[in-house]
Amino acid sequence: LRRDGYQITSAPNRGYRLAGGPDRIRAGELAGALAGRTVGRELVCLETVDSTNTEVKRRAAAGAAEGLAVLAEEQTAGRGRRGRSFQSLSGKGLYLSILLRPAVSLAELSQLTAWTAVAVCRGIQSCCGAEPQIKWTNDILLNGKKLCGVLTELELEAESAAPSHVVVGLGVNVSQTAADFGPELADIATSLELEGFSVRRAELAGQILAALDDLYAAFPAGKADYLSDYRARCVTTGREVLLLPAFAEAVDDDFGLVVRCPDGRRETVTSGEVSVRGLMGQYV
Repeated sequence: LRRDGYQITSAPNRGYRLAGGPDRIRAGELAGALAGRTVGRELVCLETVDSTNTEVKRRAAAGAAEGLAVLAEEQTAGRGRRGRSFQSLSGKGLYLSILLRPAVSLAELSQLTAWTAVAVCRGIQSCCGAEPQIKWTNDILLNGKKLCGVLTELELEAESAAPSHVVVGLGVNVSQTAADFGPELADIATSLELEGFSVRRAELAGQILAALDDLYAAFPAGKADYLSDYRARCVTTGREVLLLPAFAEAVDDDFGLVVRCPDGRRETVTSGEVSVRGLMGQYV
């Protein structure tokens, strides 16, 4: 353990004590905190991978059980929504994906991304006290800048077109500096470290995986709790958005975004991207 960077203290006739550990993600360290849970029942921790979502898909195709969690120190082909690349610097962020096989309707599955955003916010807050917010539908913000991205991917059975499994992936910026983001992202992205929250990624991973397991245990019956929390954290409502254009009024009971058009019509948006006036440097 000492060779691996763990701090072990000892005293005569009293034994040994773990005083601290390196900022590394190890299955052995996470397993105890996740004992008895569905999410994290199998933990795979990798030094490097193309994408944790892609790795979970490969293992799902080979018959992996739900609850599998894949974590990596680095992603070489991390991606976000619509195929966008996601910066995944080695040792700087928390990159993880989980495998779920929920027996629910497609309509209910469509809400899982919003549920996940709430769970991630709760996990971060439990770990360090930060209070993240949500830009509809699934961007996690801290002090007005992007802290985390969420990507959920649904796989269907080829013959029946029935849902086979869902991969929930996320990347949290933990210790990146402004220089790490570079001039293109420094004004719109942040990390926990930049906002004054110093955390070990193993502790953060444990809290987020536990929050995701709580989500899965409640899904979909516990919708009211997650919907209430989502609405409270959502920074999109009450602002003008570049959509039609329109004004975002509320989040409805199915996590859709209710907008008011210039002619007074109200519409509900259930998917897509929304730019918000004055938020993350967008639509200004």
